[in-house]
Amino acid sequence: MPDTFSDFTKLLQDMPEGSHAAVEDVRQRDAQLTKPLGSLGKMDGLVEFLARWQEKSEPTLNNPMIAIFAGNHGVAAQNVSAFPASVTVQMVANFTNGGAAISQIAKQHELNLRVFELALELPTGDISMEPALDDKTCAATIAYGMEAIAGEPDLLCIGEMGIANTTVAAAIFAALFGGTGADWVGAGTGMDEAGIAHKGAIVDKALALHKDRLADPFAVLSHLGGREFAAMLGAIISARHHKIPVIIDGFVATAAAAIAHAINPASLDHCLFAHVSGEHAHSRALAAMNKSALLDLGLRLGEGSGAALAAVLVKTALYTHQNMATFEQASVSTKSV
Repeated sequence: MPDTFSDFTKLLQDMPEGSHAAVEDVRQRDAQLTKPLGSLGKMDGLVEFLARWQEKSEPTLNNPMIAIFAGNHGVAAQNVSAFPASVTVQMVANFTNGGAAISQIAKQHELNLRVFELALELPTGDISMEPALDDKTCAATIAYGMEAIAGEPDLLCIGEMGIANTTVAAAIFAALFGGTGADWVGAGTGMDEAGIAHKGAIVDKALALHKDRLADPFAVLSHLGGREFAAMLGAIISARHHKIPVIIDGFVATAAAAIAHAINPASLDHCLFAHVSGEHAHSRALAAMNKSALLDLGLRLGEGSGAALAAVLVKTALYTHQNMATFEQASVSTKSV
């Protein structure tokens, strides 16, 4: 198991390319189905996406998994959230007890839901005053995130929970893509205009404090990030090397993916971005990475909820591809009269 930033850099730079032959096999079947070629638009592309990254001509969704990574943040003490840090623990229990929105989405659509608690009793350092994590802890947490695929999912949906983590995500985006705190912060769990302005000022304070240490993406992660960000990054890396396609959730999960993108943009080729968040800067972050999202529903819940809804689309696309009749089976002519 890798345990240094240089090890993770190597994994991000030397990644499998997937199977283009499997994609071609999917396209050949698609051409035989009883519909005009390409008429399902992006839905057809979702099946090709599965085939490429599972490296299967007949892709499967027997064990799609939602992985929620939960962490607490020292910067929550700066009143950057409408809720106290204790809510992280309470919501983790709610996930486990089946009371959360993501619990219901997962149950209805037969998605395996797993929650990974990341030292919730030990918040990270307050990024406006000190680094979030030391390098050793950050690297160990990335490695822990790599183990999230131990259940051998055939699709991995990445989500998170952590009071104040939209502040952390905004700081990461600003460090990677430029701009001030005001450019990247939003309402999060429900801050008013004054709260959003304060949140932006805290991000600016963090950026100023750590400015001489942010040239490297892993330094951005350790100084400004958090445990759930590091673990999500690890899961993304591991999934690629184990032939598991990934769906990234919203604003916060995208910030974890942005660390990988900063090291090697191609390292996210096996990832779909589920939706454009209600956080206004999410679309800016996606544009900075030249990525587009499947859905635009105004979601800002987190919890992997948008990724789960995108997984429902992927399941629908695959089921349709697998079960539609071919022209020959349905005795439908393929030529105009």
